[in-house]
Amino acid sequence: MSDIVKVAAAAIAAAVCTVVVRKQAPELGLVLGICAGAVILLYCSGALQAVMELMDKLMEAGGLSPQVVGPVVKTAGVAIVTRLSSDFCRDAGEGGLASAVELAGTALALVAVLPLMTAVVDTLTGLI
Repeated sequence: MSDIVKVAAAAIAAAVCTVVVRKQAPELGLVLGICAGAVILLYCSGALQAVMELMDKLMEAGGLSPQVVGPVVKTAGVAIVTRLSSDFCRDAGEGGLASAVELAGTALALVAVLPLMTAVVDTLTGLI
């Protein structure tokens, strides 16, 4: 719980600073927002490492192969990066670019999950 309070406090402080700076130098406000987001993500990287370790333990316990879990994790990663990128583009006033990033993210998520879809089709074909 204390981690989210730290993240929220940092985000609010950065947002206030960004709003103040953006009035005088809009490009600096954007850079400040991006830097604050990067610092927050770096702070959370330890938590993401813990999630990955748990995923590995669950894979071993459940007997799942990395070929099954890998595409799911990659798709989640694509979704997170797509969301962050499109939000930054919208903050910069580039709604069209944000939409393009979202479309690309959707296509790349489908590409990332193709090995899993292929395995499912192969399994179903083997059962028939």
